[in-house]
Amino acid sequence: MLENHPFIPFVDLKIQYFQLKNEIDAAIAEVIENSQFILGPQVEYFEQKFAEYIGTKYAVGTSSGTSALQVSLLALGVGSGDEVIVPAMTFQATAEVVVQAGAKPVFVDVDPVTYTMDVNQVENLITPKTRVILPVHLYGHPAEADALCEIAAKNGIAVVEDCAHSHGAEYKSRKTGALGDIAAFSFYPGKNLGAFGEAGIVTTDDPVLYDKCLHLRNHGARQKFDHRYIGLNARMQGIQAAVLKVKLSKLEEWNSARREIAAVYIKMLAGQNLTLPVEKSYVKHVYHVYAVLLKNRDQIFRKMLDHKIMVNLHYPSPLHLLPSFSGFGYKKGDFPFSEKIALEELSLPCYPGMAVSSAEYLAETLLEICNN
Repeated sequence: MLENHPFIPFVDLKIQYFQLKNEIDAAIAEVIENSQFILGPQVEYFEQKFAEYIGTKYAVGTSSGTSALQVSLLALGVGSGDEVIVPAMTFQATAEVVVQAGAKPVFVDVDPVTYTMDVNQVENLITPKTRVILPVHLYGHPAEADALCEIAAKNGIAVVEDCAHSHGAEYKSRKTGALGDIAAFSFYPGKNLGAFGEAGIVTTDDPVLYDKCLHLRNHGARQKFDHRYIGLNARMQGIQAAVLKVKLSKLEEWNSARREIAAVYIKMLAGQNLTLPVEKSYVKHVYHVYAVLLKNRDQIFRKMLDHKIMVNLHYPSPLHLLPSFSGFGYKKGDFPFSEKIALEELSLPCYPGMAVSSAEYLAETLLEICNN
């Protein structure tokens, strides 16, 4: 039998804070002392640094990852009667913003190897109403950007990247967020780059889209009371920008730490009766989620929790089977691999500061449970 082992959380954000405590506290104090709580110089500085990191000309800070997606679609003019192609396996927000814009989400299955949008199915879904292809770099593995962008260019439509899982991930030596026409990131606290609350950002190389995003995040105005569009209250807070500015300097190191934990899982779980995530040769996976597929997932999930190992699920239902999207005419069986992931996926803790011994114990425990 396995020896008793301390509680293993799914993520431990305190590790990051105490690693940078002095810098973060000083950055927050500066915002408080200057009382520039909404937008302002801290946001502008972080926007510049994040754009440089991603490799785009522009970045626009927003209030959340969801609002970054909303601003992106609005900047492209997506509205009533339009269609947006969205993977069936992702978080609710990816398709939710499409509906909120007045458009229709057109779901597509995911690739059985990478779990990202199946590029081979996309072109058949394009109609005269299609305005956007919206791939998600799910779990931290980049989607097939070149093929998707080629399809989009051929059909005169845009590519909006959902980068909520992929801060620092690379596709053919380019970072996600610099692959399509415009991209949206979330800085929810548990992300690879997380704020001290809600925050997000839009990245783009297009000066027209950049200008629209600056307006749209602030009730349609760049200057006070000069409202050019119907926009949103989607402004980034100064304190979040200050925290993110400090943490950005550690993102590469933290992603490397995630990859080290992933390597432990790969070494110990390879060849067993479960499916491990794949990293294509031309990408850099950043393992926001280390997702394995296994039979009897729900039973194993409960037993891992009994061992004080906080595993998780991403996500227990594909979008087309959620009640929130029931009005779009989809049914069980429409997207077989998305449905398979929903039934079999188990997320293992994989975060910066996680001890290798914890990852080894987790893998041993998982194998023992699976084999009994």
